[in-house]
Amino acid sequence: MSFLASHPVLRLIASPQHLWRTLSLGIKTIWLHKLRSFLTALGVVFGVASVVAMLAIGEGASHEAQEQIRKLGSQNIILHSVKPPDGQGSNGESRSMISEYGLTLRDIEQIRQTVPGIRVVVPSRYISENIWNLDRSVDGHVMGVLPVYPEMRNRRILAGRFFNELEMHDLLPVCVINQTVAARLFQLSSPVGKSVRVKGFYYKVIGILEDEGQMVGTDAGGGSPSADAQAQIMIPFATLMDQYGEVFFRFRTGSFEAEKVQFHEAVVRVDDVKMVESRAEAIRHLMTSNHKKEDWRIIVPVELLKQAERTKQIFSIVLGSIAAISLLVGGIGIMNIMLASVTERTREIGIRRALGARQNDIVVQFLIETVLLAGVGGVLGVALGLSIPMAVTKFAGVTTVIKMWSPILAFSISVLTGIAFGIYPARRAAMMNPVEALRHN
Repeated sequence: MSFLASHPVLRLIASPQHLWRTLSLGIKTIWLHKLRSFLTALGVVFGVASVVAMLAIGEGASHEAQEQIRKLGSQNIILHSVKPPDGQGSNGESRSMISEYGLTLRDIEQIRQTVPGIRVVVPSRYISENIWNLDRSVDGHVMGVLPVYPEMRNRRILAGRFFNELEMHDLLPVCVINQTVAARLFQLSSPVGKSVRVKGFYYKVIGILEDEGQMVGTDAGGGSPSADAQAQIMIPFATLMDQYGEVFFRFRTGSFEAEKVQFHEAVVRVDDVKMVESRAEAIRHLMTSNHKKEDWRIIVPVELLKQAERTKQIFSIVLGSIAAISLLVGGIGIMNIMLASVTERTREIGIRRALGARQNDIVVQFLIETVLLAGVGGVLGVALGLSIPMAVTKFAGVTTVIKMWSPILAFSISVLTGIAFGIYPARRAAMMNPVEALRHN
């Protein structure tokens, strides 16, 4: 019992009546100064709310970036053709002559034959054209791809099916459109089984593919996908080559441009995800040897994912620092008010000491009041912090992710902040000389 009597916290636990009496006194003291207490707690409210909201927004941004990267395929290496700046074309050709650049059949064959651990290489071509259904049209990309395209790019078939090897071999005029084309050209009916027109060619729609979202692309044959919800129509690669040839012509006022690009994109699938980065380095070396100009770009989703994770860590540190500053300001506000409260209640402290209260009792009393202020601020801050991400998602359309641990962490920090910034005022109150305190008016 002597140990319990000497330790204030254990003594409170051992005496529920004493604990309840101390809590009641703390609540009454805070309630006597409702406005001041509320304004004091506001600093903690905004600090905790900023912790929860910033973590949710940061997690949402990171989640979106990582999901887009994962859609590219963790085992994939993506090569794109890039049009060199004017004046860097092959053989110094002028604007009126054919500009030849980008990925070639030689590149594809060398990757297949010389880089070990490669499962498959899937090339494709893009053409920017208007896509028509009766009197409706949309600017988009005609993409010549292979039947394995959806699997390689992790895109789901939403309706119908994708074309097969036989349809590509027979040069059949079939196509698969993405959600954007279906929504803009076929607003009142299903597009499957109907036809779309590109220039003078008609293609029968046999399926709908989900939108790819933010695609990482380049200007290929009039521009490749580079924005969200890009309109896309996919036709067999052989059909595109048969109908459009190798040279793309773009007519402008008083002039025209002709570009020869064998492949706009090639997706390389590696057997093992652990080998992706080493195989990407081998492909970089091979492409550098084959091309004298920078007319290609390599994208390694695994490297982008690691970079996104590092960015997330930095982002979390920055957001955490901002939130910590907010909580620090709130803690300083609590300390300031508690010091003022100690001065106001000097005579009360003297009377309690004269009636037998120990220094530890005074410390516990003021700490409980401080923790109550911080705890109430923490609860209100958590509620506000949970509502902010919901509002951001609803009105701004930004994805937010609330982790289960973030409100608990924020509330715990608020309580710890109250304890940390309440110790000094509590100790100052406890160290007062009872005689001098009783003389205070």
